Amino acid sequence: MGRRARDRRRRQQQQQQQPRRPQERGDDGGAGDQAGWAGGYPEIVKENELFERYYRELGIVPDGEWDAFMAALREPLPATLRITGYRSHAKEILHCLKEKYFKELQDLEVDGQKVEVPQSLSWYPEELAWHTNLSRKILRKSPQLEKFHQFLVSETECGNISRQEAVSMIPPLLLDVNPHHKILDMCAAPGSKTAQLIEMLHADMNVPFPKGFVIANDVDNKRCYLLVHQAKRLNSPCIMVVNHDASSIPNLQIDVDGRKEVLFYDRILCDVPCSGDGTMRKNIDVWKKWTTQNSLQLHGLQLRIATRGVEQLAEGGRMVYSTCSLNPIENEAVIASLLEKSQGALELADVSSELPGLKRMPGISKWKVMLKDGQWFEEWKDVPSNRQTQVRPTMFPVKDEEKLKAMNLERCLRILPHHQNTGGFFVAVLMKKSPMPWNKRQPKVHQKAPQRAGDNEVTAANSDNGCECVTEEPTLVENEESKKMQELQNSDTEQSKKERVCGPPPSKKMKLFGFKEDPFVFLPEDDPLFLPIQKFYALDPSFPKMNLLTRTQEGKKRQLYMVSKELRNVLLNNSERMKVINTGIKVWSRNSDGEQFGCAFRLAQEGIYTLYPFIHARIINVCIDDVKILLTQENPFLSKFSSETQKKVKDMAMGSIVLKYDPDPGKPDDLQCPIVLCGWQGKTSLRAFVPKNERLHYLRMMGVEVFKAKRKEEETESKLEEEVQHRLAQTEGEMAMEDKEHDLVMKIEAEIDEESSHSLVEGSAMEVENKIEALDQSTKNDNSHLSQETKDTDESNVKD
Repeated sequence: MGRRARDRRRRQQQQQQQPRRPQERGDDGGAGDQAGWAGGYPEIVKENELFERYYRELGIVPDGEWDAFMAALREPLPATLRITGYRSHAKEILHCLKEKYFKELQDLEVDGQKVEVPQSLSWYPEELAWHTNLSRKILRKSPQLEKFHQFLVSETECGNISRQEAVSMIPPLLLDVNPHHKILDMCAAPGSKTAQLIEMLHADMNVPFPKGFVIANDVDNKRCYLLVHQAKRLNSPCIMVVNHDASSIPNLQIDVDGRKEVLFYDRILCDVPCSGDGTMRKNIDVWKKWTTQNSLQLHGLQLRIATRGVEQLAEGGRMVYSTCSLNPIENEAVIASLLEKSQGALELADVSSELPGLKRMPGISKWKVMLKDGQWFEEWKDVPSNRQTQVRPTMFPVKDEEKLKAMNLERCLRILPHHQNTGGFFVAVLMKKSPMPWNKRQPKVHQKAPQRAGDNEVTAANSDNGCECVTEEPTLVENEESKKMQELQNSDTEQSKKERVCGPPPSKKMKLFGFKEDPFVFLPEDDPLFLPIQKFYALDPSFPKMNLLTRTQEGKKRQLYMVSKELRNVLLNNSERMKVINTGIKVWSRNSDGEQFGCAFRLAQEGIYTLYPFIHARIINVCIDDVKILLTQENPFLSKFSSETQKKVKDMAMGSIVLKYDPDPGKPDDLQCPIVLCGWQGKTSLRAFVPKNERLHYLRMMGVEVFKAKRKEEETESKLEEEVQHRLAQTEGEMAMEDKEHDLVMKIEAEIDEESSHSLVEGSAMEVENKIEALDQSTKNDNSHLSQETKDTDESNVKD
């Protein structure tokens, strides 16, 4: 370590003695205030001679635009945000942004520089995506900007806003998703595109269980939990996160009218790993690390993943292939090879009329291959034998002009950074007209072995059981072609030409990663646990109780989760062939000693919008003033609420309740979107059990400012704001531990109920709140005993 430290100091001294170029400065030659844009890489020179030589030669940039292209790459990438589009209050968030926060940015100066007001992305529907040149450093330089920044952070954690790169929003839009579509996201982490897909499934909020679903996969076990965190913000029962190598993701089975069928997907998103040279504006280290070797090494993996994707695509289905790379080796070469081996089963869709306002370049049909030493090859036959392990025939353009023309590679689209101030990106939309030639005979489906526990238990595959799943039931044609591929590895030029059309590589065995997951156990139809729940909440007869599941096989069930009927079908029929990381949303949580209130399970806020359509009892309609009290006070007395609310609560038994706010069209200044909250009715109080950030969200939408200043000049904020902040701080504990608070509230309320004096009740209520506040520390200490069934709520600190 001593030698390394000396070498590092010597390099630093040499750098200090050398004159710095403008590109070495964090501000790229601009004002000093732009240093925050450098992202912590001020020492990296934004130059790469090989990069410029390569892309100049390929001609992907129109004549006369090269300087603008390179200048854009050296500029910082604008921050972009997307408003969650399927929720009824998306318009309220948009209104809040435009009428409050954006107006505060007008004519605002920070250190002598005028702040640019965010602009909407012209091609994104309904003004739901915006971009801004504000860096995090600048956001924190004034109270107004700090409020805006905290708004963005809080709404992002709620799932109402996603901070996502502009070009990353394109692939889901081009998938053309409908609520009934079965969707596979092959390389999903960190999950911003997955979130878009979930939104599209829930386009109609009046349908709690869309027929479609999203299976989001990633090969990295740790990144799967980041994916879980992103997906769970949207509270959908139609998302499943799995952990597989995308190039060998297994075929799944589903039950269709009593017979087993292979699951084919209506839509597949294939956003493959890539060299990422389109991300130079935000990933500054790509400048010094870029080499053509990266794309040469990734090409084979990208082609295998794309091939596996189209194999699982239904006829008439659509697959979007995308990369954040500009390199044709990772883009057009993969698509051309896929089209050629498909023998007409696939075609590129013409999406030129979709997303009007998006500036794009057509795909190219001619390109060359360059090694990392700068050596060019125009054809496979020119590659010497000692280089054929690095360069493959599928990397070159098709020589047959008729075939090339029929591919319509110009239907691909490439996004260049200087056209609309974005990153670089590539997208191709493929349509499947018929089965792939090596899959003319559909894979055989083995009959499912009898399951234990009455067909209600599904155990996730784990790395200890040695499970091996073959991705396809190989046909005779596939076996023969696989042998040919092996023989062609060291063949002469004429034989190598055949390699393009010999089908996919041999099937790989499924690899399993990470640790063993908890099982998914569906509630049996006659489970006595459900009857009290059904009676207490007067659930509609149409309620799909068979879709309820837990994450434990033994002992008391603490949480009840829910999935859609279609995902239940997938889970029950594929327990041994896929590793499920997470699925379902929490709809009920056990409340210790809750039986004395008529039901042992209270409602969970994250699943309330799914449950609400089926609940016919214990619903209290509240006015907007009542909602403000519920969200700003931890355990308010009933006397603080409107007389109408007090009347409704008077004859209702204690326990979990639904608090519903419906907007009044006659009062346009009030919040104009409905709100459904989980609450608890005590004998003397009424409280809401809502996570902190969700409380902040609703309060903002109602015009209640909940920002607590960090600067001395803002310490004079109103008492309401301070009270809100203080009350909300008490609810920051894990929602999984709220049961203890419930129990404490109920016991103390029972004690004070006998007191006749209102003043004594007031004092006792303060005692309740003090004990709850004291409980926070013990709650934190108790978190260590949480089982993996609550792991899905423990990932909230992970950020994209």
